[in-house]
Amino acid sequence: MTHDHDLVLRPTEEQTAAALNPPAGRNGGDLVVETLAGLGATTVFGLPGQHALGMFDALRRSDLRYIGLRVENNAAFAADAYGRITGEAAPLLLSTGPGALTSLAALQEAAAASAPVLAISSQIPTAGLGGGRHGYLHELPDQAASFRGVVKSVHTVRTQSQIPSAIEAAWKSALTAPHGPVWVEIPQDVLLAATSIPVVTGGDAFPEDLPPRPELTAVAAHLLSRAARPAIIAGGGVVRADASKKLRQLAETLQAPVVTTPGGKGAFPWTHPLSLQSWIEDRHTTDFLEDADVLLVVGSGLGELSSNYHTFKPRGRVIQIEADLGKLESNHPALGIHADARLALQALLETVSEREDVTAPERVREVLGKVSERIGAQELALEQDVLASVRRALPADSPSFWDMTILAYWAWSAFDAKGPNHMHSAQGAGGLGYGFPAALGAAAADPTRPVLAVSGDGGALYSIAELATVRQYDLNVTWLIVDDGGYGILREYMTDAFGQATATELTRPDYVALAEAFGVPGVRTTPETLEADLAKALQTPGPSVVVLPAVLRMFAPTHLTT
Repeated sequence: MTHDHDLVLRPTEEQTAAALNPPAGRNGGDLVVETLAGLGATTVFGLPGQHALGMFDALRRSDLRYIGLRVENNAAFAADAYGRITGEAAPLLLSTGPGALTSLAALQEAAAASAPVLAISSQIPTAGLGGGRHGYLHELPDQAASFRGVVKSVHTVRTQSQIPSAIEAAWKSALTAPHGPVWVEIPQDVLLAATSIPVVTGGDAFPEDLPPRPELTAVAAHLLSRAARPAIIAGGGVVRADASKKLRQLAETLQAPVVTTPGGKGAFPWTHPLSLQSWIEDRHTTDFLEDADVLLVVGSGLGELSSNYHTFKPRGRVIQIEADLGKLESNHPALGIHADARLALQALLETVSEREDVTAPERVREVLGKVSERIGAQELALEQDVLASVRRALPADSPSFWDMTILAYWAWSAFDAKGPNHMHSAQGAGGLGYGFPAALGAAAADPTRPVLAVSGDGGALYSIAELATVRQYDLNVTWLIVDDGGYGILREYMTDAFGQATATELTRPDYVALAEAFGVPGVRTTPETLEADLAKALQTPGPSVVVLPAVLRMFAPTHLTT
């Protein structure tokens, strides 16, 4: 019997002739960009460097679009967002040593958020590897070791003939559930040397499926169908797997209330009668989820934020669907189903029985009412008004990217994303500087929609250099900077813990004047004029900066009974 994957297409005479007579003037870098194009890549991000020049020289002989940022970590954040928006592996071209290492914090975020980034780094010449010569510029004793604990897989190249297969394997790894960043390293001399290897004309790196085990979904369907009080926690895995519609179908079939994690924002309609929204850091929501007799957790490892800072103690049976094997049952015993969220939800839809439960919407309204009452008692009108102004100003189909700042902490719980894959933040790894460069990557992925970035003044200082990038490529990004004079969330944490804050106050520039120095329009706004100023900036093509001087406060710790 012949299987489809056993069939080998024979080359035509023209293809054979072309392979035997490759064009002159190509180097190892051409094999990199040809392989990327053959796999379907259209855009690459990065920064050039001495050892990587072979790759960058090859870009001018290709049709790939290059977006060059000013800091490698920011380039990786941009690639992360491009991967999230498109669902494709986003190529990131880096140099050796300091250039590669500077991307590590952003690659950690991509790993935590399951964003597919294909990082390709140069390496010192092969003569310096494996105990050879030493003292090369940018040399590390073991460059790959610096990445192994961060990325999903590491792929090492030592000859030109290895380049196409290594990049294909990395591409496949990045896009196999769970998505994630991968890393390829290629020595300088391999990239620079002339090549007679035929032009790479195609790629076949389809990611592997991760289906659920049928005996486990049968048990899960049985438990859910017979539950008295089922509930669902939807995490980022639902968004990454493009499984939001299947989640809604299952929730409606089971009449199961749904809460979304910060990473799962938009996975379930905000105003749906079964939507507990995203108040997962609230004790009333935690109590409700603990009371469920069967709790389905989809695409979440129930980490610190998603478990209300590890105070969540489920009393009922937990079913966990998780593509990352390391996160499966890592925090709570469960019926663990190692699978892609989309395939697992489809299997459940085919086997569950419909439940009738007229009380579920009323119980949801009761919980949301308690949450609203609790927040309303804390005199936080300014914070709620600012967040509401942002929501009204931002078009419903526009993506937003949030740095680690107080307004983002509010948004995790209180912002309606208006759809899956619309709201993104750095809550996976929690590093500063994500919002603005990530928004640049999203704008490069889809120039038809304005993109919003939100930062505090502390996080903004990580990203100022990219004002040059947004202007150079005329990207459609509006950057909202909430200026409170320092690291606002750390100021609150330290004041609460020690009575006063240390090392949190910052000298900062006039952000409006600074933006204008880069040729980017800037405006200083107030809470009262924010909606109009932000809407105008978003409606105007090209980049813009909106600065809001305001000191915002967090809501009271929600993992405590109040």
